Formats: sequence, C-alpha cells, structure tokens
Amino acid sequence: MMRVMPTPPPPLSRRLGGVRSSPVRDILELTQRSEVISFAGGLPAPELFPSELIADAFARTLAPTVAEQALQYSSTGGDPGLRALLADRFCSRGLRCQADELIVTTGSQQALGLVAAVLLDPGDVVLVENPSYLAALQSFGFAGARLVPVGCDDDGLDPEALPALIAEHAPKFLYIVPTFQNPTGRTLPGTRRARLAQVAAEHGLWIIEDDPYGELRYDGEPLAPIGSHAGAADRTVTISSLSKVLAPGLRIGWLRAPEAILTPLTIAKQAADLHTSTVDQFAARTSLQAADLDLHIANLCREYRRRRDALLDGLADALPPGSTFNRPDGGMFVWARLPSGWDAEQLLHAALEHRVAFVPGYPFFAGEADPRTLRLSFTTHVPDEIATGLDRLRRCWSAAA
Repeated sequence: MMRVMPTPPPPLSRRLGGVRSSPVRDILELTQRSEVISFAGGLPAPELFPSELIADAFARTLAPTVAEQALQYSSTGGDPGLRALLADRFCSRGLRCQADELIVTTGSQQALGLVAAVLLDPGDVVLVENPSYLAALQSFGFAGARLVPVGCDDDGLDPEALPALIAEHAPKFLYIVPTFQNPTGRTLPGTRRARLAQVAAEHGLWIIEDDPYGELRYDGEPLAPIGSHAGAADRTVTISSLSKVLAPGLRIGWLRAPEAILTPLTIAKQAADLHTSTVDQFAARTSLQAADLDLHIANLCREYRRRRDALLDGLADALPPGSTFNRPDGGMFVWARLPSGWDAEQLLHAALEHRVAFVPGYPFFAGEADPRTLRLSFTTHVPDEIATGLDRLRRCWSAAA
C-alpha cells in the first residue's frame, strides 16, 4: 500500500509574529533555585499572605448553605457583593465608582486583554511610558498594535509631549501606571495627572490607568487617580487588583469603565471566559468582609518599608561606582542605571554565578532600550537576606573591575 504523506495543518496566527516570550519570565525560571537571592520577581512576600483568613473564607464558601451558589455559573460582571466592596475601595482612593461600573476580571492582566480586544485593530497605535510594564506591552503587541513611547523623566510621563504624538500617530489610547510604576517605581505628580486628563479631553484620547500598587505607600500622601480629574472620568478605564494586597493566587482583578465602553468590555469578557471563577470571587468577598483589609495593608506597608530601606541603604555599595538609582515612595521596585560602558544583561550572568539575580531593564522599553538599566524588587526577602544579596552583587562585579 502506498504511504500517504500527511498534510501539515494551517499556520499559526500572524499576530504571533511580533510577540516573544517575556524575558522577565524566562529570567525568573533561572532564579528558582533556593540558594539564589532574587531581586528579579515582582512578587508579594508569601509569608505575609493572610493564609488562615483565606482558608477560612474558602471553607465558608464551600459550606452546604453557600456551595450551591459558589459552584454555579455567575454573571459576567462579577459577584454583586464583591463588586460593591471593590467599588468602595476605589471610592476610598478618590475615584467615584458604583458597583455596576465594574467588571471583575481574572487578574488585572485579563483587564488589559479586554481593553486590547475592544479598542485595538491591527496597526493601531498605543502610547506608552518608556519604559513600561512588560506584560501590557505584550498584550497590546499581541493585538497587533504599534507601541509609541512617550517622553519620560524622573517624575514619569511628560503630558506636554502628548499633543504632538497624538497629532502624528492618532493613537487609540495611552497606557500608564501612574503610581509606583513597574518597572521604575516612580509616581506621576498630581499636577501632571491633572494636565494629562486635560490633554486627553482636548484631543479625544482614551486613558488606561493601571493601578495595582497604589495602596502600597510607605512615604508621602496618596494622590488622586487620573480618572478622578476633570475631563478624564468619561475616557479613563481604571484597573486594579487584589494580587498585591491580598493574594495573587486568587486571580481577582477589576476594571472601572465609563458607560460608553462598559458594554463592549462585558461582551469581550463573555467571549474570553464567561466570568471569573465564582468560587474565588466568593472567597475574596468573604475575606474582605471578615477582615480589615486596610489594617492588613498597613502591616504590609510597615514590613515592605523595612525591606525597601534595606535595599536602598546598601545599594550604592552593591553597584559599580557611578551607578544611580531612585528612591520610590512605595510599590515593589527600585530602578537603577549602571555607569557608562556597563551592560545590565552581562552583569546578570555574573550575578547568577554569585547566586543573586535582578532583571535587566531592556525588555521594558517600547522604544530604544537603555542597556545599562536594571530593576530590583525588594518585597520577597527580609533585610538580612537583602544585605547578603547585595554583598553577592558587589562581589560579582568588583572581582572583574
């Protein structure tokens, strides 16, 4: 019998052509060894998870009187009780919000994907900070968008750079992490937030305001969200998450959207997964009802402040002379820049040999990357471990200097 050669299946989507695996995730795979002190991952400290509270919440969720609801399909927008609690949290942060303006998402990453699905066609332009959150760049790139960086300085994005970029590129939206930004840790001042809202109103621009870190403040006073400023309420989608303040494994994020875009986002959510896990939503709601989340966050901030200070106190000696770094008021990250002639990716290879890790800055840039930059996260190690990691970092370059 003649052998028939199989015909290969159709090729993968062309959208995948410009999308690569996250270099940060690839680096994290190299740092999972227990002997490595890693400043690479932007992870909450697992020992600070309210594990007993969440375990009790799941037990209550699966109790006979509740389980029939918790194990059933749910509405696309999310559990009404949870949405009300999350809306209250936005209100406490200065953003007027009703529960029916929210969609509960499977982590804030899904919220970014929903925005991309609703607003972007292949070839559309998205304005982004430079550098910016890598997973957002991936999500928008996967939708076929062209990413155009906006000029930034030590205070973040410059709103005065926007009108010319809008005129040149006709972007669909601006994506921004205005508070304790990933990767830089910087925070956009209040005056720039107000000016950004004004520019968006004048030029017909959507703003995607991503705020997963805003409640992790260690110094200074909170700033009002961009969406609360005059001119921005009807054009800002605000995204947040319980991942950094409760537990990332719950995968509870949410977005607040203006009426004009809320229904399309809901339809996109239906197409993506119908709704976020009902069990996890019930457990999150029960956790928030049973505990004082503000008190838990205050305890987190107290401990993370100690860890941030330990990193900042030793970082000047741990990096090559002439390096610079910022001093963020909160969040999870410190952004550093090596002296002329140094390359952060090459330094990482030497650092891994000394059992310490960080993330080179180049993957976070939408425009031309600065190879001398690096991101360090301080949340997952206590001060003594941070000191040991910084000593290893110093030894990894001083031996070759």
